[in-house]
Amino acid sequence: MQNLLEEFYKTDLIVNKFQFRKLFLEEDISYQINGISQVGKTKLVKNYLLTLKKNTYLYIDCSDVRIELDEFNKYISSFCIENKIDILVYDNYIEEFKIPNVSQLIITSEVPIDNEYLTSVTLYPLDYEEFLAYEHKYDSTALNHFFQLGAYPAMHKINSDERNIYIQKTLSYTLDAQEFEILKICARMNSLKLSPFSIYERLKQIQKVSKDKLYRSFDSLVAKNYIHLLYKYNHKKATKKVYLCDISLKSALVSQKHFGRLFENMLFLELLKHKHEMFYDDGIDFYLPNDSEIILSMPFADERSLFKKVESLEAFIVTNGITQVTAITMNNEAIISHPFSRIEMIPFDIWALGD
Repeated sequence: MQNLLEEFYKTDLIVNKFQFRKLFLEEDISYQINGISQVGKTKLVKNYLLTLKKNTYLYIDCSDVRIELDEFNKYISSFCIENKIDILVYDNYIEEFKIPNVSQLIITSEVPIDNEYLTSVTLYPLDYEEFLAYEHKYDSTALNHFFQLGAYPAMHKINSDERNIYIQKTLSYTLDAQEFEILKICARMNSLKLSPFSIYERLKQIQKVSKDKLYRSFDSLVAKNYIHLLYKYNHKKATKKVYLCDISLKSALVSQKHFGRLFENMLFLELLKHKHEMFYDDGIDFYLPNDSEIILSMPFADERSLFKKVESLEAFIVTNGITQVTAITMNNEAIISHPFSRIEMIPFDIWALGD
């Protein structure tokens, strides 16, 4: 095992064509970086390590099958002391790995762990602004390209006819069989209200399934950020709306197409990555109470349809003191006069790149 540790220590790290993300790692801060598989956690960490002196860090991929855990845990502390290791990285971390005393510890994992000494950060798939950094040029085709590729960083390197299979293989490798089946149902029902019980009712028609195990698998998908849940405003027990971690999962897992729901899912992810507190309500896609704002997903709206929509929401607008109603569209832009709130139509690309 000491020989394997020496190999890890001496191996040169390589990062090809790294594109900077909005998440930056700082020296002297220990991190746990959480995120779904293939979201860019490893590249982010390696790029950070390459800014440091090589003899100061040790990078270990915990999924390496050559690691014999008992032997590893026996030697890791003394190895770090003898080689004056300041920064230790456990990529694909599992809790059985011993944590030695080092100046900076960085772990990556799909599931957050309970450790008060680590600064917890989440790396999501690319937002629209990060996606544009991968484009060779930014023009009117960029948004359509975003819809085609989704937000996995690797999609720019994969041939168009192989993308769906790539995502399927990535998910089947990362998730267990039941999680995968649940995710397929969520892909079919994205942006709609969906409960674990309704998933159970669907699955039990075609296979033998334990309700308790299914609920645990559903909670696991939420904990790992493969799916996201949106609560109804002031109704915590109401059925939640479900959104996918990336819109590319829809086309990769089901043949059903629904542009409007994909567009809404894309809006949700942008709001999520900007850490907005949000809820849904009847007729309202996203209510942002801290901003007194309603966000509506209306990709092909015109002024007439938007005004009619706002009329149906006036009771909510007045009751909750809404000062801004924003309809996100594909390309229409307008400001509508209204006695209670500022009503605005904004194209997605302008909205996503705004402050």
